[in-house]
Amino acid sequence: MHLDVQDLRNFYYRSALGRAAQKTVRAEMMRIWPEAKGQTVVGYGFAVPFLRPYLGDARRVVALMPAPQGVIGWPSDCPNVSVLCEETWWPLETGHVDKLLVMHGLETSEQPAALLEECWRVLGPGGSVLFVVPNRAGLWSRSDKTPFGFGRPYSQGQLESQLKSHEFMPVNHAMTLYQPPSERRFWRKTAGMWESLGGKLSMVAAGGVLLVEATKRVQASSGLGLREKVRKPLEVLRPNPEAKPV
Repeated sequence: MHLDVQDLRNFYYRSALGRAAQKTVRAEMMRIWPEAKGQTVVGYGFAVPFLRPYLGDARRVVALMPAPQGVIGWPSDCPNVSVLCEETWWPLETGHVDKLLVMHGLETSEQPAALLEECWRVLGPGGSVLFVVPNRAGLWSRSDKTPFGFGRPYSQGQLESQLKSHEFMPVNHAMTLYQPPSERRFWRKTAGMWESLGGKLSMVAAGGVLLVEATKRVQASSGLGLREKVRKPLEVLRPNPEAKPV
């Protein structure tokens, strides 16, 4: 179930908690993807708050928003790059995307397998996809006051397993949003402290958001599997010396 685009916009742009979440997640994303000069960058779901750093240097930036969610024009100060699309049928060429950000897209999808197949299709050789999802063990997935409290939260193992089953290779992972999902002034003033402490104590403290970067496998894995044997193969094409012409 997708959230309404107006609710997402209001959270990220009109609430103190949303702006704090935007700042924190975007900082972690920029650590993983510091630049995109000359590249094609695509965001799916509601990724627009996190795509702005790439508008200046990227060759092309596209913000795909699924039809059940709705679309808004973005950015407000530049030509629009937002596109309304079907969840599993994107208006993009195959294999031309260098960086793909999936934000509020996978956990709310009713067809996650088909969505991952579409991600695989559009990603180009050497490209990477970054999935940002609610952490099952974090506080943010337990509060319906933020967008991270909707849909299916993931553990790192669950997400990486799902990606591997769809021919992606996880190459990097991170955790962020250690601050409590609260609008109270005390928590807002101490948000930076919680993020700093959480990063140092990540083994015992769970962040609210998981980020997993993956690349595209171009060949199927060659692991061991069951091989089907034909016990009585058809011999229609084998010459039969006893056969008589009709």
